[in-house]
Amino acid sequence: MSDPRYQVDVNVATRYLPEQSQPEQNRFAFAYTVTIVNNGQVPAKLLSRHWLITDGDGRVQEVRGAGVVGQQPLITPGHSHTYSSGTVMATRVGTMQGSYQMLAEDGKRFDAEIVPFRLAVPGSLH
Repeated sequence: MSDPRYQVDVNVATRYLPEQSQPEQNRFAFAYTVTIVNNGQVPAKLLSRHWLITDGDGRVQEVRGAGVVGQQPLITPGHSHTYSSGTVMATRVGTMQGSYQMLAEDGKRFDAEIVPFRLAVPGSLH
C-alpha cells in the first residue's frame, strides 16, 4: 500500500523440524516465525490471515482464518508482533505467501502483504 499511514511490513524466518518429519512417508514439517512491524502512522489490528502454501510438486493449499495463533494483536506505530507456527508438506521444498487483513484504528481496512518465502529441508537446494 502506498499510503505511509498504513505501512505494515512482514519478516519471516523458517526452520525444518526433523523430529516431526517422516521423509519416508513424504511428510516434511517446518516452523516459521513471523514478525509483523507497524511502520505506519496509525495503530492497526490484525483481523485475519490468508496463506497460499505451495509444495515442490505445485500443489497449493489455501488457509484462511481469524487472527494468528488465536490472537488479533493491535500493533502500534513503531512496534511489532512476533509469533511462531508451522506447516507440513509432502515435498522437501516449497513456498508460502499471503497477506494479513488489517484494520487501522481510524477505520481503514488494508492488507499487509507476506512476500513469498521458501521452506526447504537443509541440503535440498544447492
